[in-house]
Amino acid sequence: MQMNKIKIVISGPRGRMGREAVKLVEETEEYELVAVVDHKYEGMLLNELDGFNASVPIYTDIEKCFFEKSPDVLIDLTTPEIGKLHTKLALKNGVRPVVGTTGFSQADLQEIERLTDEKGIGAIIAPNFALGAILMMKFSKMAATYFQDVEIIELHHDQKLDAPSGTGLKTAELIASVRDEKQQGHPEEKETLSGARGANYQGIHVHSVRLPGLIAHQEVLFGGDGQTLTIRHDSYNRASFMSGVKLAVDSVMKLNVLVYGLENILE
Repeated sequence: MQMNKIKIVISGPRGRMGREAVKLVEETEEYELVAVVDHKYEGMLLNELDGFNASVPIYTDIEKCFFEKSPDVLIDLTTPEIGKLHTKLALKNGVRPVVGTTGFSQADLQEIERLTDEKGIGAIIAPNFALGAILMMKFSKMAATYFQDVEIIELHHDQKLDAPSGTGLKTAELIASVRDEKQQGHPEEKETLSGARGANYQGIHVHSVRLPGLIAHQEVLFGGDGQTLTIRHDSYNRASFMSGVKLAVDSVMKLNVLVYGLENILE
């Protein structure tokens, strides 16, 4: 009996993450890439562009793509503003979004939750698709129960637009959920250079590093009496995120709610 494949549209196929996602879908037997969405090249086929083999149409109008191709899942790996728009349009058109962009406000998430309820289909928004990074966040939340003093250092390539990263912010939120708000350091501490202590999230200092040569890295440093604990994750290439993208696609097909963060679907 022939298996029904999951029909997928990818938004942002020419980006570094998007190219890896195209490769993932092409190499996964139970997936079918039916189209891609880009801000140009309307009417061309993807394999007419350098570096691609898939003979699927390129759309600039995502709603036209949804109407003509009836996909099951949208994988969006674009920018925060485009990702927000595409997530809402996908749900309105009965397509399950898997979104790898950050910058969603509480108001955005509430609207997306309303749409998932209204349409009865799931959505996954993941600040980070690397499974090691998800475990790093889960372990950090666990450690914060025992270590109240913590700082976060997140390190990314110098073309990243947001600071702190979605992973850095999500880690701070998870730690804060099990930790009483606390101002760390000396009570009379003063910055002699503004910003030296980084951002402050409920007393947790978050530091952002941006340098060429980096991909995506994070350290969570805990301090206690006579000891420290460091939890670190490193992504050395974009392929490291694809196991999480696959997990998200497989999971979103079984959901009828919004899931924010892959840690919520890991056992």
